[in-house]
Amino acid sequence: MSSWLRALLASSLLLPAYLPLCLADDAPPAAPNGTQILEEFSRQQPQRQARATTIAVHERQVIMFSIGTVLLILLVSTASVGIAVAVFGKPLFLVHMILAGLTVTVAIVHVIVGVVWFFPF
Repeated sequence: MSSWLRALLASSLLLPAYLPLCLADDAPPAAPNGTQILEEFSRQQPQRQARATTIAVHERQVIMFSIGTVLLILLVSTASVGIAVAVFGKPLFLVHMILAGLTVTVAIVHVIVGVVWFFPF
């Protein structure tokens, strides 16, 4: 073995023996009591949620208005096509059923979004 390899081996064997002495020089941190922990929690400001997860009330109202507008248009369209089929005998029954399905789907979405966003749980 070369001399530098022996020196490296000797120093690596001495390092673990020296490490506990270095760590012993540091004073152990004092354990905080319960009141100090509670004071830290009361001092902390509540973290604001990311912009991607929070929607302002005005934005929620605009979204609900948009869904309601689409729902109203679908409702009038479904009623118009239904009257055309029932009263005037037009062959638009399939269109009427598709519009009715879309109307019910948008109505359910409108109700769920309204309850989740505006009903105080």
